[in-house]
Amino acid sequence: MQNLKNNLTLIIPAKNEKDSLPIVLEEIKKFNFKANIIVNKNDIDTIRASEKFNHKILHQPGKGYGDALIHGIKNCETEYFCIFNADGSFNPNEIEPMFNCLIKNKIDVIFGSRYQKNSGSEDDTVVTLIGNYFFTFVGKVFFSLGLNDILYTFVIGNTKHVNNLKLNQKDFSFCVELPIKAKKKKLNIQSFPCYERTRIAGIKKVNAFKDGTLILIHMIKLFFSK
Repeated sequence: MQNLKNNLTLIIPAKNEKDSLPIVLEEIKKFNFKANIIVNKNDIDTIRASEKFNHKILHQPGKGYGDALIHGIKNCETEYFCIFNADGSFNPNEIEPMFNCLIKNKIDVIFGSRYQKNSGSEDDTVVTLIGNYFFTFVGKVFFSLGLNDILYTFVIGNTKHVNNLKLNQKDFSFCVELPIKAKKKKLNIQSFPCYERTRIAGIKKVNAFKDGTLILIHMIKLFFSK
């Protein structure tokens, strides 16, 4: 089995996460993971909160969740990457079994799921549950995606293969762009059961209705694109 420490980098988007990010970095310290922390250069508090942990800090070139992730993956120097939120909702104990499943089954991109057997969420709401069910249904019907949690971005993937997808969505529609383009390029994708924890601090960055509209518009565009 491949070595996690040498072959995997955590991609951590950290917008205004000065309170939760140090706790997350302290939690992952025992795993010796490499990490690319992506912040806005003006977010001085978050930058200062992460400096003592000796991870690579990347200044985000633009704005948006997708922009941060794309920048982090492009600058990833290991064979594999893992998108890992800075709010404490992802459990680092789940990274190794996800990674092992990816390697064993020759998967290109593996997606964490809150909605299959042996999974769950402490942070879901009725609105996000319904929204995720709707977009996952659209993904299955119109793109033949075999995923059951399309909006959850706890993801491990092959860095080269994902960079070759030429991802360009700067906002939260990145969540659907990644699996849809991966499917179109015939990459091997799969779900893996995960348990989402309650975020440590701060507020959610997602606006259910605004970002939901952007996601739907982009899915329509992807359906009609080659």
